[in-house]
Amino acid sequence: VHLVESGGGLVQAGGSRRLSCVASGVTLDKVSIAWFRQAPGKERMGLACISSLDGSTFYADSVKGRFAISRENAKNMVYLQMNSLKPEDTAVYYCAANRLCGNDVEAWGQGTQVTVSS
Repeated sequence: VHLVESGGGLVQAGGSRRLSCVASGVTLDKVSIAWFRQAPGKERMGLACISSLDGSTFYADSVKGRFAISRENAKNMVYLQMNSLKPEDTAVYYCAANRLCGNDVEAWGQGTQVTVSS
């Protein structure tokens, strides 16, 4: 499984950004895809996941209502739509593959930097 993120960059507080993750070597009906982020000096944390089984979505409380995960099976793409961004959302964002949401991660992308300016 190979994952590549894109869409990071600089955005003003209150703005929106959409991250993309393209998967190769596997189809999205075989793996669940999760988004994580890691801010400087902090541990990597899970944000959202979309299930391979039925497309169910799961969110961390900190982003529920602001972030939305979705997938486009025909393109083998997963997206993370981020709205109402805050400076504390500044981090490197990673997509990751696992069999089921909540299971151990089996593959990581290289990450994409999102910086939210105040």
